[in-house]
Amino acid sequence: MSTQEKISEDQHKFDDQKEDELRRPSSAAPPIAVRPLKHMGDLDYSVVQQCMHCGMCLPSCPTYIETRQERNSPRGRIALMRAIADGNLEVTKEFGEEMYYCLGCLACTTACPAGVDYPQLFEHARAEIEHQGVLFTPERAFWRWLTLRQIFAKPWMLHAVGRLLWIYQASGICSLVRKSGVLRLIPANLRNLEPSTPTVRRHFSAELIAEVEKPSSTTHRVGMLTGCVQDLIFSEVNRDTVEVLLANGCEVVTPRQQGCCGSLHAHNGDLEQAAVQARRLIDQFEIDSLDAIITNAAGCGSHLKHFTHLLRHDPEYHEKAAKWDGKVRDISEWLVSIGFRKPAGSAPAQKVTYHEACHLCHGQGISRQPREILRAIPGLELVELENATLCCGSAGVYNITQPEQAEKLQDEKVACIRRTGASLVATANPGCHLQIQNGMGDSAVVKHPVTLLAEAYRAEKAGEGTA
Repeated sequence: MSTQEKISEDQHKFDDQKEDELRRPSSAAPPIAVRPLKHMGDLDYSVVQQCMHCGMCLPSCPTYIETRQERNSPRGRIALMRAIADGNLEVTKEFGEEMYYCLGCLACTTACPAGVDYPQLFEHARAEIEHQGVLFTPERAFWRWLTLRQIFAKPWMLHAVGRLLWIYQASGICSLVRKSGVLRLIPANLRNLEPSTPTVRRHFSAELIAEVEKPSSTTHRVGMLTGCVQDLIFSEVNRDTVEVLLANGCEVVTPRQQGCCGSLHAHNGDLEQAAVQARRLIDQFEIDSLDAIITNAAGCGSHLKHFTHLLRHDPEYHEKAAKWDGKVRDISEWLVSIGFRKPAGSAPAQKVTYHEACHLCHGQGISRQPREILRAIPGLELVELENATLCCGSAGVYNITQPEQAEKLQDEKVACIRRTGASLVATANPGCHLQIQNGMGDSAVVKHPVTLLAEAYRAEKAGEGTA
C-alpha cells in the first residue's frame, strides 16, 4: 500500500492514546500553576473554528507523513488548540513539544480548502507555550535570551558576532578547535552542526551597497531589505539583487543597520519582540516615497507581509503597518510585475532545477515568477524537481531543534535533486540554500535565482565590451 493510500485510510482516525497523553501532565516536568491564556486568548476564535477536519492537509504535512499520528498533523494540532481555547485542555509540556515538532512549513495552507490561517494559529500557540513556561529549562531560557533578545535584536551585536565568526573561520582557528576536542563540551545538537556552520562573508551588505544607488534612467524607486542571516552569510546575494534592480530602472534605497525583521522571533513564540523589530524596520523606511520594498529571503518575506496583524493593537503603527504590507514584494514577484529585461547573449548549456522555499510558495503564493526568471537566462535548461514544494528540513532553526527529522527531509530532497541530473540548484531562501548545499556537498552548486540573473546581466555587459 502506498503512502498516499495509507494516509487516506487513516485520515479520519484520531490517535486517542496520544490525545490522552497530551491531556495528562508530564511526569518528567514539575507541576506548574495554570496561568490565564494570553496569546491564544487574544486569538480570534473564528480562526480556530475554520478547520473542517476534512484531512486534505494530511498528505502535505511532512511530520504526519513520517509518523501517521493524528496529533502530528495540522488537523490534530488545530484540534488541540481548540481544546485549549475551549478550556478543555491545559497548555502542557507535551503540547509545547508537539508545536515545536511542527516545521511551520505552511504546506497545509496551500492544501486547505477552507483557507485556515494556520500561520496565525501556529505563532499564537508557540507564544502561549512560552508564556506558560511549560518548556522552561535554565539552558533553554539562556539561549533564547541570547539569540532572540540580544544577538538578533541588536544590529550592532549581530554584526559583532558575525565579525568574530569570520575571524574564527578565516584565521583557521576553527580547524584547531575541531582537532582539540573542546567541541565535546557543547551540547550534541550544536556539536553535530558545527562542521556545517555557514561561511560568514568578509564584507557585509553595507560595505557592498551604497545607501542610495541610481540607474541611468529611473522608472521606479524601491527600498532594499538586507536581513540578518542574509546580511552576514549571503551579502553577495543582496548586492546581486541591487544590481538586477538597477538594470531594470529602479533607484534603490538601502537604510543602514536594519537588523532582523522579527520573523525569527514570531516563529519562536516571542511576538512582543517581533513587534519591536517590526516598528524599528518601519521607522527606517520612508514608505510613502517608495514604489516597493524588496526582500529576497522567502522566510522573511512571508513575515514582512503581515505587519498589520502583528501591530493590530498599536494605534501609532497600525496604519503604517498596513502601508508597509502593501509595499513589500519578493524580488521575483517585483521583477515579473514590472516586466524585467531578459538578458541577451548566449552561454554554455547547463541544467538547473528549482527548489521552492516553503515560505515563498506556501507562505506568499509565489511559484511561477522564479521559474520565469530562470527560463529567461541564456543557457539554462530548467528541469522540474520532484516534490519541489516539500520542505528541505531547514525550517528556521528546525535542523537544530529536531535534527533527526530535518536530516530525513534533507536526504529526501537531495535524492530528488540527484534524479534531475542538474548540477545547479536554484532556491530563494538562505536556510534552504544552506540545507541543500550541505546535503549536496560538491556535487551541485546552489544559487539564488536573482544571482543567476545578475550573472547573466554581467556576462551580457562583458560580451558587449569585447564585441
